Amino acid sequence: MPHSPSTSSAMCGSRGEPQLGSSDGECGLPREILLVEDSQGDIRLIREALREIGGDHVLHVVNDGVEALAYLRRKGIYAAAPRPDLILLDLNLPRKNGREVLSEIKADERLRAIPVVVLTISTAEEDIMTAYRLRANCYVIKPVNLDQFFRVVQSIERYWLSRECSPEGAPYGA
Repeated sequence: MPHSPSTSSAMCGSRGEPQLGSSDGECGLPREILLVEDSQGDIRLIREALREIGGDHVLHVVNDGVEALAYLRRKGIYAAAPRPDLILLDLNLPRKNGREVLSEIKADERLRAIPVVVLTISTAEEDIMTAYRLRANCYVIKPVNLDQFFRVVQSIERYWLSRECSPEGAPYGA
């Protein structure tokens, strides 16, 4: 099926720190993605979009802001959770909203270098400005068209998780 013109918006800033979430910096290891999303439909679509492009990544899902911070801080059942290389964050979450989660991530010295892509339905300029003020790396509006949704998720994966390695095996030639 041909893809129709995109109606989604992606407003991306800097990729942030040259070293992403992986603590070992080894090429060839799976890239860890943390999806913070409460919509089971969106979770299924994101899983399918990532599966369709293949790639070496592992998707971890939490359903609210409190759970996201527990995962990132390796608390309770998340004590052995891997550090994500990328966080996909919805704004409208139960228990602790995405703005609060983003603020806590970027205020935490151990977490702030992990790129955070806000992936949400909100087109409100106030939400966009707040996300960037809180240092989101990118703000993407979820498209309603299925083909566009897949393309957006796949573009995020390619942009934020593509690995370029130096001969020594360090990511991004570091």
